[in-house]
Amino acid sequence: MSVWSDIFLGVIAVATLTTAIVQVQVLIAAGRLAQRLGRLVDDFEREMVPIFGHLNEIAKDASKAAAVATAQVERVDSLFTDLTQRMEQMLDAFQATLAVPAREGRAIMTALRATFQALHDGRGGRRRRSRADDEDALFI
Repeated sequence: MSVWSDIFLGVIAVATLTTAIVQVQVLIAAGRLAQRLGRLVDDFEREMVPIFGHLNEIAKDASKAAAVATAQVERVDSLFTDLTQRMEQMLDAFQATLAVPAREGRAIMTALRATFQALHDGRGGRRRRSRADDEDALFI
């Protein structure tokens, strides 16, 4: 049995040596892969940092543009509100300017009409009733 033990012991030694060599190769490959991944991450960061910087600047510019647009909209709203109030004041003043003379003119016309009617009634007396007036009174 000593021969068989030496053979099995040799096979175990060769298998252990092969396993150790494979494990060392796996560790070397993993190290190389880690280096490559590190370089890839570094390249990605180097490429992306300026892009993120530009995106940040674009976001700031968009924020400023939105603030300016909001201010402009508020100014336009204020302008239209002021314009509406001024137009209402102008229309009120225009209406007041026309209403007083129109009322006075109407009063003068009413007075003149009443005067002419009184003169007419006073001169010619009462108006004679015509036959058509008599027939209208009898119409049912």
